[in-house]
Amino acid sequence: MVDKPWIELGLTDGEYSLIVGQLGREPNLVELNMYSVMWSEHCSYKHSRAELRKFPTEGPRVLQGPGENAGVVDIGEGWACAFKIESHNHPSAVEPYQGAATGVGGILRDIFTMGARPVAFLNSLRFGELSDPRVRYLFDRVVAGIGGYGNCVGIPTVAGEVYFEPCYRGNPLVNAMCVGVMRSENLVLGKASGEGNLVFLAGARTGKDGIHGVTFASEELNAASEEKRPSVQVGDPFMGKLLMEATLELIEKGLAAGVQDLGGAGLTCALTETAARAGTGIEVDLDQVPLREEGMLAHEILVSESQERMLYIIEPRHREEVEKIFIRWGLPYANLGRVTTDGMVRALFRGEKVVNLPAASVAGGAPECEPGLAEPAYYGELKKFKLPELPGETNYNRALQKLLGDSTVASKEAVWRRYDYSVRTSTLQGPGGDAAVIRIRENGKALALTVDGNGRHSYLDPYIGGIYAVAEATRNLSCTGAEPVGITDCLNFGNPEKAEISWQFQQTVEGMSEACRVLGVPVVGGNVSFYNEVEGEAIYPTPVVGAVGLLAEPENMTRSAFKSAGDHVLLLGSKLVSLGGSQYLKCCHNVVAGALTRPDLELEKRLQELLRSLINERLVHSAHDLSEGGLAVALAECCIGGELGCVLTLPAGSGRADNLFGEGPSRVIVSVHYELVGRVVRLAGKAKVPVMDLGEVGGEKLKIMSEGEYLVDIKIADLDRIYREVIACAMK
Repeated sequence: MVDKPWIELGLTDGEYSLIVGQLGREPNLVELNMYSVMWSEHCSYKHSRAELRKFPTEGPRVLQGPGENAGVVDIGEGWACAFKIESHNHPSAVEPYQGAATGVGGILRDIFTMGARPVAFLNSLRFGELSDPRVRYLFDRVVAGIGGYGNCVGIPTVAGEVYFEPCYRGNPLVNAMCVGVMRSENLVLGKASGEGNLVFLAGARTGKDGIHGVTFASEELNAASEEKRPSVQVGDPFMGKLLMEATLELIEKGLAAGVQDLGGAGLTCALTETAARAGTGIEVDLDQVPLREEGMLAHEILVSESQERMLYIIEPRHREEVEKIFIRWGLPYANLGRVTTDGMVRALFRGEKVVNLPAASVAGGAPECEPGLAEPAYYGELKKFKLPELPGETNYNRALQKLLGDSTVASKEAVWRRYDYSVRTSTLQGPGGDAAVIRIRENGKALALTVDGNGRHSYLDPYIGGIYAVAEATRNLSCTGAEPVGITDCLNFGNPEKAEISWQFQQTVEGMSEACRVLGVPVVGGNVSFYNEVEGEAIYPTPVVGAVGLLAEPENMTRSAFKSAGDHVLLLGSKLVSLGGSQYLKCCHNVVAGALTRPDLELEKRLQELLRSLINERLVHSAHDLSEGGLAVALAECCIGGELGCVLTLPAGSGRADNLFGEGPSRVIVSVHYELVGRVVRLAGKAKVPVMDLGEVGGEKLKIMSEGEYLVDIKIADLDRIYREVIACAMK
């Protein structure tokens, strides 16, 4: 007998005392397991709740904000969009294929739980350096898992990003996003409302996979983590497809009073959260749960995270029709019990009452931690780095080639070729652009979708890094002509019990919140992933922003590639750049240091408004955001995409590395027909957005001149080869 079983389950002495105080008695072992999973960091957000309240979450289009399975925004004509991003980092570190696949399956269920038909997947991935065989293995299997699940359920994977940094070697990040479309009146919440309503469970049978998976996700990785492989769930995309179709049919026919996915913490989470949200209770008989394995104990049934399962709240008068739908779709199902009004969750097992807990205590009673805050020692030191002390670099051709061949910058075509990004035939722009664009046939509009984040920026300055993440995501939407309507975020950090990590988190959230307020974009949902550490070494603080934009006239959509010879290349936005924290500094000098360029959010707002206006008035042929690698890399990408060169001239005094490769926010390249240049320049002046005419599109080379000397002079075919080969070779 263990003296303190709660310690082995991940609870502290203080938390156990709090549980006893809330119950007025000691919990039994089954109840203790329920508290263990629901009071884990993964489920309770006890170290992040206070900070997350800083996010602006309301707006004219918001139909459902944070607190439900997914956020929902209005997209016009009675239609709405549901979207969410979540992490599956720890599972992917120990079992990359299933970790990634079940991450996709879990986020899929979050969307159709709301009543929305999923239309697109996106992903944001982080790994160590590709030279490491273990990293290549993780990379290959994660990509295979994402494609394996998404392709099987017939939903396109239309966009994503992949970064490679040493800090992610042992703790890769796998963040999955899903977007769905629905009739606004079909919105269903995860609430167990209505006394006497039936509680149904349908989908895959319950097994022992994933038991205490949320507890595993709420601790640092170490040498023993491989032994936790049984905590990783096993996905079944074909069952997921059946479950999706059955759920959507139930909702469209008005047969479901409430729906809840069984993800982290399994049945425990679904029962307690749905009851707590509705202020009701639930009583169930665990002997009715369809099992995959014999001899499962009560606590195993309650905390198992077996995939492809849903909980439904059904009015008794609909029971027969609901059961027919489950049977037609070939789903195991059971009526577990009913909704009560006393706020208690009760469970019977083999005729014995094994659970009698207040739903609000289990689902929302975890303490709200107030960790200490401390600025990391490295923060001030890295800011002192003097860029002029770098050795001179005069071969800018070589520097550009090195950047384009860097695994973070290089083309990810070899990745997205393993995904089906055109299934359902609604993809207007798939992977490789600033943002994906999906046609919404039901209302004639389109959605622009993107995921963005740069952990190195947030490591060097988490406040500015948070601003950058929101600004870049929304800017990428604006580069297609779409108006940003909402964001979801996945905040990946180290151990929040460390004051330095909590400081990084606080600063990041404050930066993101400020950007959202100025740009007028609400946060409608998201996920926090803490404890991303291996043997005490944390990843970079990595905020990932998933953003959705609305394109009222899809025919106006703009791509990033140069389109026509003779077009003029204009640089819109800020003139301020820095090599601090840049890809050039890391790639060409192996240095991660320096100060980031301070953002001007009012300029960012004006720039994005100008972009959308120019695009929707059809005054530009292309638009491309400047990010990693600065101006030179962005120009190379425009040339490669359009199979067209360009000849540009930078102003005198601009021939330094920072002007070619320096990075900073609020900068976009557009190409414009020569007859429209004057009009675009006037509109930019009216909008108070700086503009610079750099030169013309044409030829077979990227040529950048300053003060009569060519700084860059390279054939596009050579740049294309370098850009594509590194990831392709790694994935052979």
